Amino acid sequence: MGIKALGYVVITTAKQAEWDRFLTQVVGVMAAGHTPDGAALYRIDDRPFRFRIEAGADERLFAAAYEVDDAAELEALRAQIFALGRPVVAGTADEATGRGVAAFFRTSDPAGNGLEFFHGDRRDDVAFVSPAGVSGFVTGEMGMGHAVFAAPNFDETYAFYKAIGFGDTDVPRFHFSDDPNDPGMGFAFMHARNGRHHSVALGQMPVPPSGCVHLMLEMKTQSDVGKCHDRMRLNKVPESASIGRHVNDQTFGFYMQTPSGFDLEIGADPLVIDPVTWVPTAHLQPSEWGHVWAWQKAMEEQAAQQEQASQGEKA
Repeated sequence: MGIKALGYVVITTAKQAEWDRFLTQVVGVMAAGHTPDGAALYRIDDRPFRFRIEAGADERLFAAAYEVDDAAELEALRAQIFALGRPVVAGTADEATGRGVAAFFRTSDPAGNGLEFFHGDRRDDVAFVSPAGVSGFVTGEMGMGHAVFAAPNFDETYAFYKAIGFGDTDVPRFHFSDDPNDPGMGFAFMHARNGRHHSVALGQMPVPPSGCVHLMLEMKTQSDVGKCHDRMRLNKVPESASIGRHVNDQTFGFYMQTPSGFDLEIGADPLVIDPVTWVPTAHLQPSEWGHVWAWQKAMEEQAAQQEQASQGEKA
């Protein structure tokens, strides 16, 4: 048994028009119509959709959906998750058709983050054409990208993902300051059965109302990433972290805020691993360079203003 990859995500929002502009005009994904129940679909490759945007009162990532090989593995996983004490709800045949899968079920991890697991994924011959000129997204066997969740009950939630088949890639304690007394924050970057460095990750922090820390999409070139960064700025989308390169997965990219409040990481040129032979690492810093977060920038600006005021008083 093994989780193959992140297949699609389901997002609930009262801001469907904002999501449409964000995905098509800023990210550069392709609109793929609506379902009979009103959900908007968006594609980045030969899958009928990767983003399913549903109308709802809550702004949140409703579920990240992961693929397994077949019906037998899906049933075995369902039984295992139920035995671990998590709720399990089978999707209806109509819901499965609407997701482009043969069958699926819903559940959540011990921190309450929404998950779906499915088998029987579908593809079609519709060519992906980016309305913003993106040359393409890297998917295939590595799936859509990755999802990062918050887990205040870190050890319990981490054990859950280990139990259901995710493997350790990098399990560090990140330090976001130079303070020697900073205890750091527990993280777990975990791979599925493919070469993507991580298909899910956990951070030891409170669960945000949006139900997600961030999602990640991989573009084919650094030029695609840079142009997306320009579109973010021109469309006045809040930047969450400036362009930089991560230490552990070597991704070159940046973070911006989605209409629902969680972040979207746009990256390129990451490390590709062999999930069978990979030896887990434990890096201490998240970024090799760059990635100045909005909260860090705000603190720096506040410190500069205080210094300026202090110099004015001395004068």
